[in-house]
This record gives sequence, structure tokens and C-alpha cells, in this order.
Amino acid sequence: MRQTEEIRDKVVLVGLHSPVLKKEENASEETMEELSALVETAGGETVGIVLQNRPAPDPRTFIGEGKVAEVQLYCENVEATMVIFDNDLSPSQQRVLTDLLGVQVLDRCGLILDIFAQRAQTKEGRLQVELAQYRYLLPRLTGMWTHLERQAGTSGKGPIGSKGPGETQLETDRRHIRRKIDKLRDDLEDVRRVRGTQRQQRRKNEIPVVAIVGYTNAGKSTLLNRLTGAGIPANNRLFDTLDTTSRLLAVDDTLDVVLSDTVGFIRKLPHQLVEAFKATLEELEYADLLLHVIDVSNPEWQLQAQVVESLIAELGAGELPRIDVFNKYDRLPVGEIMPHGEDICAISAKTGEGVDRLLELIGRKLDRGVRRVVLRIPYDKGGLVDTLYREAKVENVEYGETIAVTAVCGPRTLGRMEPFIAE
Repeated sequence: MRQTEEIRDKVVLVGLHSPVLKKEENASEETMEELSALVETAGGETVGIVLQNRPAPDPRTFIGEGKVAEVQLYCENVEATMVIFDNDLSPSQQRVLTDLLGVQVLDRCGLILDIFAQRAQTKEGRLQVELAQYRYLLPRLTGMWTHLERQAGTSGKGPIGSKGPGETQLETDRRHIRRKIDKLRDDLEDVRRVRGTQRQQRRKNEIPVVAIVGYTNAGKSTLLNRLTGAGIPANNRLFDTLDTTSRLLAVDDTLDVVLSDTVGFIRKLPHQLVEAFKATLEELEYADLLLHVIDVSNPEWQLQAQVVESLIAELGAGELPRIDVFNKYDRLPVGEIMPHGEDICAISAKTGEGVDRLLELIGRKLDRGVRRVVLRIPYDKGGLVDTLYREAKVENVEYGETIAVTAVCGPRTLGRMEPFIAE
């Protein structure tokens, strides 16, 4: 039996650059190139790019009737099955363009949501993506499917009695989606509570949390694998890792940390996703240290770093201690100067170069007076051994005249155990 090759969507990309749009909302050659990479990540194939300059967006068609006709003809010539805009489209613009172009029309936000839906593996990740998708879908219900379209009774052109059913069906679907959104919010609130309990346990055990943040495809997962041997997939594509992964890392003899990889950021990250992923991203706010991974081999690294910094600030983590980790410096173009500074580290997560220096910086940033001590505990105080197992890192226990415990303790535990520290 002959196997048929999976048909991929052939996509034409369209972007608008206008002086009335904010800088971050405008399309450019760089953002269109990134959009093409997103299409590839989603399993599509870019067959053409149209970049339009215009004094202001057209309220109805966004790019103007003439340009729409040009794109429609272009789609026919290259047999495109979809058009994706680099800019955000209003629900009405998306409907009009779909009708005029005769193919499915998405904006950048819809494409990223689709990629996230493909990538989410854990229950938490799927909940967050589903919530974001429903929020995106709700204002786009009208005209999305024929059974939801309002009938013509409101204009007087339809038959008598035709007004109600169309609106009733639409409102029924809206109510259904609002109920789904409320249910997903409740489920994610449960996730928040579980994460809060985990954070309290880590604080009680004095285990610092180090969160890895950065632009998508900057090498965050590769770094986590290099430091902890996590073994998570780390491929050269956008949003390859979506679900948060946490691993224990022994920084040195006296310091263990929880290292967490977070979802990658990107320009024009849909606000629905930022809102939905707050259950995950709020981990940043409670982290003790951020590792901002920057792909220094990318010509756009400075702009990418600004995108990440603005999102970190939006999530309330702007004041946290941070180390800027310039990754892929072995691929830095010849003659380009590496940034230097006290909280800057140049590494290659792939080869391991510079990782020792990074661990040294992490240890220095998180030095909280942790010490390795030998404690001699009388047998009538034996319950303190259980306390040490809960609050410290116990390395060895020997029973003699007293209970000799070798442990790595934080300042709080050291204060309580001071009478039993062997000289």
C-alpha cells in the first residue's frame, strides 16, 4: 500500500508597517523572518511574503482593498492554503479577509496559540493553552461557523421571525465558552495553590530557586540539560519546550538549588498566553535568582533581550537578582565584542565552555552563610536528627557517645543547632 505524504499548509505571510502603529506592533523583515520560523514550527511551509507600507491600517481590510486583491491573486498562483498576518487582526478584519482571500486567515497570535496547543504535554500546560485559546476564540465566534451567523432579521431583509434563532445559537455558544473559561480558571487556581505549597516547602528547607528565562530558542533547555542532565528535548526550533521542568542542581559542596526552565518569550507574545501562563510564570516572582539566557550569535540579540526584560518586569520580577548568560558565544561573529560585567557570563551550553564560571557566579549570588558542620547531639535530643533531615542536607550520621551528624545547614538551622556544633 502506497503511503501518502502528509500535506502541509502552504502559507503566504503578510505584514503591515505604518507610522501610526507602535514600534512593537509593526512588521519588518526581521519579524517576518521570525514569523516564517513559527510557520515551520507549526508544520507549515512559507510560499511567499508580502510586506506592505501604509500611512494607517484600513479599518475593514487592514492592508487596503487593492493589496488584498494582490494577495488573493498571489495565493492562487502559489496555491496557498492559508494567509498569516504578522500583525494582530480584529475579529471583523479576520472575517472580512477570510471571505475576500478565499483561504483561512490567521494572525500571529492565532499561530502562536496553535503552536502552544501542539507543544503542551502536561495537564497544567494543556489547561493554560486551552484557556488562552478560548479567550482568543470568544470575540471571533460571529461568522466563524455558518450555524453561528446572525440571520438577516435585524435589517428587515429576512423573513419575519428569523431574528431570534441565530442570535440564540450565538449566545448559547458564548455562554458555553464562558463557562469553560470559568472552569479552566478554577482548575488553574488549584495549580497555583499546589505551586504555593511547593514553594513553602522549599523555603522551609532553605532551597533557593533559580529560574532560567530567555527568548525562545536561546538555549534554555540545552543549559538545563548541561547543568543537571535533565535529558529534556532541546531542538533548534521555536517553542520546542513548553512545559516547565525543574531539577535539583548541586552548585558546590554546600549549595543545592532548584533549577527551573520556563517557557520561552517572543515578540508580540499574545496577552492571552501571558495571562493564562501566570500560574507557571509567577514562579519567576518567587525565584531567588534569574538566569537570563541570551543567544549572542543572533544579530537581533539586543532586541530579543529587551523583549524578555519587559516581560520579566510585567510579571513583577524586575527587581530580582539576575545573571545575564550570553549563550552560543562560540558562534559569535568574528570581530564582535562580547559584553562584560560583574553579573555577565559567556558560555556555550552545547560544549560546556564557561559553565564552571556560571556555577561560581550562582554560588556567589546565593551565598547565604551556608556551612558544613559536625553536630554532636545527645541521645535525649535525638529528635533534632529528624529536624536536620527536614531542614538541612544530612551527609553522614554516626552513633557513639553522642549522635555525630555531618550536615550542610543554612543560617536559620545553624542558629538553632549552635549548642551542638563540634569545635
